[in-house]
Amino acid sequence: MTPIRLASVRILFRRVLLSAIIGVFAGGAAALFLVLLAQTTALWEAHPLLLWGLPAMGFLMTALYQWRGESAVAGNNLIIDAVYDPAAHRVPLRMFPLILGSTLLTHLCGGSAGREGTAVQMSGSIASALLRWVRSDEREVRILLMASISAGFASVFGTPLAGAVFGMEVLGQGTLRTRAALPCLVAAIVGDGTVRMLQVPHAQYVIATVPALSLGLMGWSVLAGVVFAGIAVLFIELNDLVHAASKRLINDSRWRTAAGGAAIICLTYAVGTRDYNGLSLPLLAAAFSPEGVPMAAFALKILFTVITLGVGFKGGEVTPLFVIGATAGATLGRVSGVPMDVMAALGFVAVFAAAAQTPFACVLLGLELFGSELIVPLAIAVFVAAAVVGQRGIYQAQRVSTFDDDLDVARQSPRLHDVRQGRGLDWFTRPRD
Repeated sequence: MTPIRLASVRILFRRVLLSAIIGVFAGGAAALFLVLLAQTTALWEAHPLLLWGLPAMGFLMTALYQWRGESAVAGNNLIIDAVYDPAAHRVPLRMFPLILGSTLLTHLCGGSAGREGTAVQMSGSIASALLRWVRSDEREVRILLMASISAGFASVFGTPLAGAVFGMEVLGQGTLRTRAALPCLVAAIVGDGTVRMLQVPHAQYVIATVPALSLGLMGWSVLAGVVFAGIAVLFIELNDLVHAASKRLINDSRWRTAAGGAAIICLTYAVGTRDYNGLSLPLLAAAFSPEGVPMAAFALKILFTVITLGVGFKGGEVTPLFVIGATAGATLGRVSGVPMDVMAALGFVAVFAAAAQTPFACVLLGLELFGSELIVPLAIAVFVAAAVVGQRGIYQAQRVSTFDDDLDVARQSPRLHDVRQGRGLDWFTRPRD
């Protein structure tokens, strides 16, 4: 073995070892978060009057970020930017307690948010601190920050294969950073294994009857993909609209978040149910049951979520997008003749795939959550939805469509935010792919 090959093996071994360490810490952090989130949700369900504390909690968490967390406020987008340019975008360790505490406060008082963003940010902040301590070079930092994204995603959802690919795919629309494949896979497997070892459960979804693959089912899958793409676009546009409008109306971010909390209180009493607050996991479970969900459930969940996140509450978009997709799928199942739970499964993954522009990760997510029998219609819905959405997404730091696998070149590609701002993209004038 030549000295060059020996050096390559040493580098690979080091990166795999660091990935495993990141996975352990990410899994431990995710387990802690899931346990605390379950306890927080139980408190919220037991004490309905906590809803009235949402404006105060919003003011508090925003003030806390202003005081000590300005460098961490960008969240997932900061981690994506740090992968492309670690020197310009440092991920601080304080992101861990800030995102953990603020997400729990959001859920304690009924804000409609998720958990993926929290897990990824905790994992990324731990990984960044570790890599500074071991004096990693820039290339190693990029690869292992990708591994930290994989570890966070896999740990919180119990899907190591989807997590591994998500860490490579989320960086840029239309690309997979395969040079980081082994570190991402190791981090995802170890992170998920750590959560399982600590016996923290994940949600399970069961499809009662999977119809035989047919032209009819594939045709409905194509149509469903188009519908789910429209729902993803609606979510993205409304979230941007709420963010921009609230910023224009209320300059102080603390009072802006508080006002959003007050809006959620009014909306909760207007609809007469708390099904759309928090994670809405009972609503998600109902989408897979024979009883189904109200026809407008997906639209109400969109409204609750874009107000919560658009004004500055913390958490994540992924679980709400799962709920939005599953409830929309169940509604589509009523009119299509396809079993509601099958359509709910397609919507579960396709809406998120379209909104995050991570179709390969979402096909694997569907495989891990629902089994192989649905893989063909699921893949059709996912890829159709992602293709129809085009250059839109929930992660503004994503780079757009480059076929180069070299991060040194890819980081020069425009961020999704810059593309949308630069082209003046709006509902009617946005250029199509």
